Amino acid sequence: MGGSLGEKLLFVAVIVGFIMLFSLMRGRNPRKERAEIVRTLLSELRINIILVDTFDRQPKPRNLEVTGWLLHKKKVGFLGKELQKDLSDAFTMAVDYNRRLKAARKARSDEKVTLDLEAMQPAHSRIKKGLEDWLLANVGNIDQKERPGMLDGLFGRW
Repeated sequence: MGGSLGEKLLFVAVIVGFIMLFSLMRGRNPRKERAEIVRTLLSELRINIILVDTFDRQPKPRNLEVTGWLLHKKKVGFLGKELQKDLSDAFTMAVDYNRRLKAARKARSDEKVTLDLEAMQPAHSRIKKGLEDWLLANVGNIDQKERPGMLDGLFGRW
């Protein structure tokens, strides 16, 4: 068959290295990245809307979703200023609530941690509408995601 095992391994390593270098050099599509950020924030917002709407009926308090916001809050400059402010205000209240809830749990306090429902509900409605409008205007749909291809994680979508 020709060639030693070392030559074959070297050949495979060069191919794998080329593929990895190609996938790292290929930049992300900013339009798709923005759409993914908006979808992540919209998903968290939908969960928070349900949690806020059922706040008084929950047997025990639950944390609000804020992970996507904490990851992407510095990347939302492409959204309108009012929407950015509403996002910041709503998620700041959510982070504060989660912090107070965590402190109460740690202290094993029986005191109920409160949430300003009257301030959050209108903000949530405006944010949801703003994010959905952005997706419709820039992507063409709200929830439909393209199915990833077999090699999309490595090469990105062509």
